[in-house]
Amino acid sequence: MSQKDLEQTIPYGDLGIIPLESSKLLGSKVDEYIVGWRTKAAVDSSNHYFTNYKKDSYIIDAVCPRFGSGEAKGILNESVRGKDIYLLVDVCNHSLSYTVCGQINHMSPDDHFQDLKRIIAAISGKARRITVIMPFLYESRQHKRSSRESLDCAIALQELTHMGVENIITFDAHDPRVQNAIPLVSFETVQPTYQFIKALLQYVPDIKMDAENMMIISPDEGAMGRAIYFGNVAGVDVGTFYKRRDYTKIVEGRNPIIAHEFLGADVDGKDVVIIDDMISSGESMIDVATELKRRNAKHIIVASTFGLFTNGLEKFDEAYKSGLIYRLMTTNLVYQPEELLQREYYINVDMSKYIALLIDTLNHDASISEYLNPTERIERILNL
Repeated sequence: MSQKDLEQTIPYGDLGIIPLESSKLLGSKVDEYIVGWRTKAAVDSSNHYFTNYKKDSYIIDAVCPRFGSGEAKGILNESVRGKDIYLLVDVCNHSLSYTVCGQINHMSPDDHFQDLKRIIAAISGKARRITVIMPFLYESRQHKRSSRESLDCAIALQELTHMGVENIITFDAHDPRVQNAIPLVSFETVQPTYQFIKALLQYVPDIKMDAENMMIISPDEGAMGRAIYFGNVAGVDVGTFYKRRDYTKIVEGRNPIIAHEFLGADVDGKDVVIIDDMISSGESMIDVATELKRRNAKHIIVASTFGLFTNGLEKFDEAYKSGLIYRLMTTNLVYQPEELLQREYYINVDMSKYIALLIDTLNHDASISEYLNPTERIERILNL
């Protein structure tokens, strides 16, 4: 649905955006886009349905102050009664901290999720509808039970729905099947494939997206779905690695990888894009890149929705200096340290306009299917 078509439909309710402290920067960019679009909108402001349609900002003032003991509360500094509320939260933002009995404590995903629930509790049923936009799905790496384990992601989703959340939007969920925990609630997982292709064409101008010169690589069997989709819309071959693990040991919460085995066509002389949902420590990506270079791949581009870099950037710096990787792409859906943005090999894939489109469309209660399936847009940009 075009912007002009949206203007002809009545909003579900007055728009309100609540970016938690973890998502302030992303929230302000999203807000700027929507303000710009609606400022130019040809709507009748005298119509009571559009009274608050044009505003200088749609951001609701909300805070989560803490007591000296580390406990906290959610506070709304303005009314949200009858509003269509969109909450933005980045559970991976470790840069924020608070004081516990005089000691500095960095916020963990648990802290961010608890703050999200505090703001929902502060809304206390007054909003007309609540939508949570959580780009990195909380506890999404603990999505299934393989022994006597907790099912944290499923429990978290059920908590949100029991508190009155009607829509949950996430990006590139580690396993989308976790939505089975809340089958009667709207749950959307969005792929940033269009934005990756757009960034590649913009920042790697000499790249050739054809079967002779390029290949998409999945670093493991779990990422095959997104790699196959990327390869199909770009018209290039796909290859994959599978991880041989030592299931007799657990290191940092997972079974250590013994080796990466490759399945696919010859990569000799081709540019390759390794695509995955997240970079945690980065060890797997470096191992896969090393194996591809050993097979004479030309340029190796690493693309990941979420760049967590839990062990720092040193390994990627070394990989770039040695010629192992050519470019590194991640989105701004999670916290990006300043030193990452300054790396010459880094490409920042901005998702703020995409989120703004989702919010603006949903606020009009219109379908977002064209944004969830961007095949036509990808074909247009590739044919330019």
